[in-house]
Amino acid sequence: MENKTKRNISLTGDIKFTGLRLKEPMETSAGLLGVKEALRHGFKEMGIVRSMRSLLEMNQEDGFRCPSCAWPVPENPSKIAEYCENGAKALADEATREHIGADFFAEHSIEKLSRLSDFELNKLGRIVEPMVLRPNSVHYEAISWQDAFELISEQLHRLKDPNEAIFYTSGRSSNEAAYLYGMFARAFGTNNMPDCSNMCHESSGVALSETLGIGKGSVKLDDLYGAEVILVVGQNPGTNHPRMLSALEKCKKNGGKVISINPLAETGLVNFKNPQSVSDMLGNGQPIADIHLPVKINEDVALAKLILKKLVALDAKNHNVLDHEFIVEYVDGYDELIKDLDRYDVESLQQRTGVYMHKIDKVVELLAENSKIVICWAMGITQHKNAVDCIKEYVNILLLKGAVGKPFAGTCPVRGHSNVQGDRSVGIMHYVNKRLNKKIQEHLNFDPPTEKGYDTVEAIEAMHKKKAKVFVCLGGNFVMAASDTKYTAEAIQNCELTVQISTKLNRSHLITGKTALVLPTFGRSEKDEKNGELQFLTMESSTGKVRQSKGLLKPASEHIKSEPEIIALLAHTYFRGNHSMNWYELGQDYNLIRKLIDKTVKGFQNTSEQSKGFGYYLPNNVRNRDFRMLPNGMAQLSITPLPDHELQANELLLMTIRSHDQFNTTIYGLNDRYRGIHNERRVVFMNEEDMTEKGLTQLDVVNLHSHYDGIQRTAEKFLIVTYNIPKGNMAAYFPETNMLVPHNHFADKSQTPISKSIRVTVEKIL
Repeated sequence: MENKTKRNISLTGDIKFTGLRLKEPMETSAGLLGVKEALRHGFKEMGIVRSMRSLLEMNQEDGFRCPSCAWPVPENPSKIAEYCENGAKALADEATREHIGADFFAEHSIEKLSRLSDFELNKLGRIVEPMVLRPNSVHYEAISWQDAFELISEQLHRLKDPNEAIFYTSGRSSNEAAYLYGMFARAFGTNNMPDCSNMCHESSGVALSETLGIGKGSVKLDDLYGAEVILVVGQNPGTNHPRMLSALEKCKKNGGKVISINPLAETGLVNFKNPQSVSDMLGNGQPIADIHLPVKINEDVALAKLILKKLVALDAKNHNVLDHEFIVEYVDGYDELIKDLDRYDVESLQQRTGVYMHKIDKVVELLAENSKIVICWAMGITQHKNAVDCIKEYVNILLLKGAVGKPFAGTCPVRGHSNVQGDRSVGIMHYVNKRLNKKIQEHLNFDPPTEKGYDTVEAIEAMHKKKAKVFVCLGGNFVMAASDTKYTAEAIQNCELTVQISTKLNRSHLITGKTALVLPTFGRSEKDEKNGELQFLTMESSTGKVRQSKGLLKPASEHIKSEPEIIALLAHTYFRGNHSMNWYELGQDYNLIRKLIDKTVKGFQNTSEQSKGFGYYLPNNVRNRDFRMLPNGMAQLSITPLPDHELQANELLLMTIRSHDQFNTTIYGLNDRYRGIHNERRVVFMNEEDMTEKGLTQLDVVNLHSHYDGIQRTAEKFLIVTYNIPKGNMAAYFPETNMLVPHNHFADKSQTPISKSIRVTVEKIL
């Protein structure tokens, strides 16, 4: 049955199969095929000359940062290929020659456009002029920039309370744009600043802040090269951040070992042919994972406890397995942790994990013999009810081994979008940071709000209850990225005004408030000139390094503006030029923005100069073993319970995943070639034993249902595909299955959605 919302907008597009072709999952990632696919996509979207010129500048010293993932750039990058296949696709996607404007929208209603799939919508091209959707209309029409700013300002002035407005930020933004955006929200009077981290990485920030005193990872890129053991947990780097594979390859060549912990054996961690290496490309490639532990979905706490118990038992015999000197000096909670571990028996923990004991013992042996250990993780860990506990349990391993605050060891939460970490660093947060507020008063001369604002979950609920009336999005595809798609769509449609600052059309431009604006902005690769001066922006990588990004392509249209200028002009219009900050000037000279960042944001210093080349690292207390801000001035070991999934007899656990042809909610193509899926996205991966028990066979058509709080949510028409996934577990692509995730079920403390462990039933329909 088709889901429809107001204005007869489809939440899914017309649900149809596109011609699935199945092949065996691949055993080697990247290589010549990866290069071919990257170039094919670029040539098709951008043309040969424009594509090659851009690729040669991406991630280079004076070039632009990849618009895709947040993986750091090495000190000595490849001069010809410091990018991956998905980075090349992201570049081609934003720099496409396909453009749409007023004529297109006059011909295509939003009702008609909503019938298209997310893949088809993305292929329509760049939006090249500001557009407005008036109340009761189904067609966008052109609007001047000044009229757009006046419309937003008028609506904001009309609100009875500043907290009726919500300012959402995507990780595609720059530090400069995010800073201005956050300061405008505060100057307006609200801390309602949800961001994409709330949906993805907030669990890491909470867990690391409580255990180590900073919500970021502690390693630098070089630390991975010299690590003796790297655990890659709940992560698929081959698809989601492929340049990480080069770092893992260097670790292997330096004698290190890599352990993959994930329900699926992902191709990127099986074998890697580095496109930067002729010998790799012509040879057999480099095996990456020495051991793969196919842990059942959300049984990482059980696995980590089992590893800890075995390490403690070995230490009791030899007393040289754990780093007791480090523990005594820097760690709090050791005795309590040992007592807690004694409550669990080895066999029960192993049974929960679904992993053979001999494999676990090999991992324990490696951890026992080595102390230069890095643990990496991503959304496979951060999106569970007990996500914060999952991360804390892995931090326990590092602390007992003394594997933090020294070279080649530490935490490495791998962020998704290219500046999601930078957004938070420069002030995009819904909570109150007293130090930042004090600096704002001192240097920006206004009083910021002192009440906590809405995070993403709270923002959706506020809009659904009509407590919030204006929703502004700095990038992203909010409706499709958030959980509980139908509920989120209803929430958005309750708004009086929704504003999207975007490069390309997506479903969030079709599911809108009564009035909607689309404000088109520059892509990362486009040249930004103001008053004859070439401007640059800065971003922060997953490892906390800030560096410049300079576009080189001609902008898609003379009628689009940069994100900093859009925000600055909006603020200038709203305040009528009567504010302590000179918003107009800030939008014309980004050096002025960076000077304010340096004055107000912790860790940023002389950013305009220091961010040149390959940038500078922000301070990180863990690297100095400085835990003074924590209880007793020490790093904290954690006591965590095992999860209770409350599965009914007919239920399985589903995790949402990305295909190889997508980045976040942006769909580049219909293939997931590493997993053997071609020309289709509506598939669900299932264990063969589960299929037999439920009377299902390969390519049966099923509906998926989730049941929470007496509400049934349904994702329609998926093809069953037999796959090597633990019994009792399934996997399917997002955003197609986000509608199964209840908005009010989320991780404790962090409130990230439970997208990686959804209780579902399977209904065969064909």
